[in-house]
Amino acid sequence: MPAPREHSARATNVSPKGALSGVRVIDLSRVLAGPLCTQMLADHGADVIKVEPPGGDETRTLGPPFNEVGDAAYFSALNRGKRALGLDLSRDEGRATLIQLLEDADVLVENFIPGTMMRWALDYETVLAIRFPRLIYCSISGFGADGPLGGLPGYDAIVQAICGLMSINGDPASGPTRIGVPIVDHLTGYTALSGILLALFDRERTGLGQRVEATLFDTALSLLVPHAANWMYSNQTPALLGSAHPNIAPYDKFACSDGDVFLGILNDRQFQRFCEHLGLPALSADSRFASNSLRLQHRDQLRVEIAAALAPLPRESLCQELMRRGVPIGTVNTVPQAFQQAHVEHRNMQVERRDYRGVGVPTKLSRTPGHPGCSPPSYGQHTDEVLLEVGLSRSRIAELHECGVLKHRAGPPG
Repeated sequence: MPAPREHSARATNVSPKGALSGVRVIDLSRVLAGPLCTQMLADHGADVIKVEPPGGDETRTLGPPFNEVGDAAYFSALNRGKRALGLDLSRDEGRATLIQLLEDADVLVENFIPGTMMRWALDYETVLAIRFPRLIYCSISGFGADGPLGGLPGYDAIVQAICGLMSINGDPASGPTRIGVPIVDHLTGYTALSGILLALFDRERTGLGQRVEATLFDTALSLLVPHAANWMYSNQTPALLGSAHPNIAPYDKFACSDGDVFLGILNDRQFQRFCEHLGLPALSADSRFASNSLRLQHRDQLRVEIAAALAPLPRESLCQELMRRGVPIGTVNTVPQAFQQAHVEHRNMQVERRDYRGVGVPTKLSRTPGHPGCSPPSYGQHTDEVLLEVGLSRSRIAELHECGVLKHRAGPPG
């Protein structure tokens, strides 16, 4: 497959630099939420320095599959556009080296267990904010530092479970089911990104940095739309509905002759067009289905009628025809089928290079378009380069290597 085109832009003054060009980010995070956040910063021009502990980011080993240099594909999905430095922060010399990295940094992102930075005498409020008043410090954790769950380890699936997301995903036969992507981690990365951008904007006015906090717990609860509001106003516990929607009908998965489709009708106009296209005048005139509220009350009967109408039809032509009429419907695709769509190339949403394959940049800016950066770094790949930039001498770097504070390894850990 050819490499994707650069983002097109209507503006005539497109800048070759990203919107965050000149912003330096020290990334102490690992696994998913933090690395995703910093990868998005890198996609838009930030200089992201990924500082990994002696064991490396765990996602380097979460395979197969592995990429050409031996890192898991999982790692490559979250760490493009960064430079990598291996550093043992548990040692005094390692923490002193981090301080030197922060001298010229704008943002620090970490997802250690709360209390770790304080134990290392790197607490934001009492140490870093005083020494680096312009620094934006982003902390990502499972539950925050205090409260009944404060300081406990947080993982996507566990938080999905305790925050109610599993309880509304699945059907009565499957029971509560984990959402198939790490959605809490993913949105927490976006929440952290939003907080960092807000803090950068505020710093332009005040000259001061601040703490940004993103937790999986808060993020998971924020995902319960509209289920939380439904419960708060009705006092009814949301139930498992499979692919259906608690507030809209028909909004569900249906079988066609050659595979499944998802039909999402939001208003009466769309319902009328759907019935007209399929030649279902009786369904359109049925008083039980005259409004969304009535369709919800009679969702089971409506589903039977629609399922019978769609069952003999081929799905591709059906979807094309209905979408052209303004009726939202789509084929239920596999992951390969999703990326084989022509619109993926049109939107530059697949990156295909000799040494890297990944998902494109989802946020499009006209004058400062983002760009998927260099391939994910090998462990410690840029250690010496970065430290020379911040003023360490070659002899000092050699000493830190010799005493084991700096880690430099061509391949993945382990």
